[in-house]
Amino acid sequence: MSQSIENTSYTMAEAIAEAKRCLNCKVPQCKKGCPVGNDIPDWIHQLSMGNIGNAMNIINAKSNLPAVCGRVCAHERQCEGSCVLNKKGCHINIGRLEQFVADFDSDMHLTRTPTLQKDRGRVAVIGSGPAGLTVAGELSRKGFDVEIFEMEPEPGGVLMFGIPEYRLPKSVVSNEITKILQLGVRINTGVTIGQDITIDQLFDKGFDAIFMGSGAGKPKKLDAFSGCPAVSQAIYFLRRVGLYNSGLINRDEVPVKQGDIVYVVGCGNTAIDAARSALRMGAKKVTIVYHRDITKMSALRAEYDDAVAEGVNFLWNASITNISTVNDDSHIVTIEADGTTINDVANRILLAIGSRPASRIRSTTQGITVDENGYVVTRQFPFGMTMRKGVFAGGDVSGSQATVVHAMSNARQVAESIEAYVDAIKLLKAIDQ
Repeated sequence: MSQSIENTSYTMAEAIAEAKRCLNCKVPQCKKGCPVGNDIPDWIHQLSMGNIGNAMNIINAKSNLPAVCGRVCAHERQCEGSCVLNKKGCHINIGRLEQFVADFDSDMHLTRTPTLQKDRGRVAVIGSGPAGLTVAGELSRKGFDVEIFEMEPEPGGVLMFGIPEYRLPKSVVSNEITKILQLGVRINTGVTIGQDITIDQLFDKGFDAIFMGSGAGKPKKLDAFSGCPAVSQAIYFLRRVGLYNSGLINRDEVPVKQGDIVYVVGCGNTAIDAARSALRMGAKKVTIVYHRDITKMSALRAEYDDAVAEGVNFLWNASITNISTVNDDSHIVTIEADGTTINDVANRILLAIGSRPASRIRSTTQGITVDENGYVVTRQFPFGMTMRKGVFAGGDVSGSQATVVHAMSNARQVAESIEAYVDAIKLLKAIDQ
């Protein structure tokens, strides 16, 4: 299978040559296009002179996960899509440059943030996905004692188990988490909040504030397919693939078998990831069914191009209207596509139609309000605080845009509010004394 060029590294000479193409604009549109406001021309300028440590320090000021962002951000719609050189069809390859700098820094152990005394307050973080890791990193750098609680056996959340290895190697995620740990953050794995311990019990343990970054891991369902043994959720499939690749489950626990004919419903990045992963797991044929046309898909065009190159088929303006079971392993799908009815054999149908937050935390905690879709309701001031005093939420659990960098951007804002909130309550306590 081919590997996306976005996940291949520059050599030192190639990176510096690419960095030298940057015009270092006075009003950098690339920075405006970055959800976290990365000072892109500044670190690219440092890279162009070979000052990789300086480049890394500039990146670290805005991003806690640069090696991840360099690989999985929607660069074509954000920084690179805003680059002025797009007018000439030759934008700066910002994503690959960020990936190079972050990887070189990890390999050479160039930069290390001094560990501050953790005396400003204690913060519990629920979930170790992009939002949780961002809050933990931001607050730890500012002198907070931060402890993460993760339900999975390994930290990383969607970064570890929801994004395929070919797009985001697990070793890269592990390296980024190691940097967070080196700041003094502690991570407890295998702990489910709302089941093993509650929000109230965390406060009883002395935490001054709690951040909910538990994501939106509960998939939405199509009632028409409920109960059909052929149907699995795409995010569940991707999670099983991730667990299998990590050696945590057996091959027969992955719901796509060698030689299967697979249909995927939806056309976002999760659908593309599921389709390409199904091929990697040995599927004979994989087809994505999408109810709109190619111009309306939410997946990145680069991901679509890679999927086509690998052999994924696409049916546009199409919907699966019926699934008939032949036996436990074989089914007939009926598809309406542009007025044409198609009947085909299928072994597995994967649904990639979105997800919503689980209810474990809300159902065991008083004062946390959710909207009609199950997303946690937060305030504008203090930004990110739920209706429960001292409990904050960010990323997917609060309905923020479901991309890694948007979750990070939202989480950075929430971290600033947590910082101000904890400082304020400690000041009030000191005055009362």
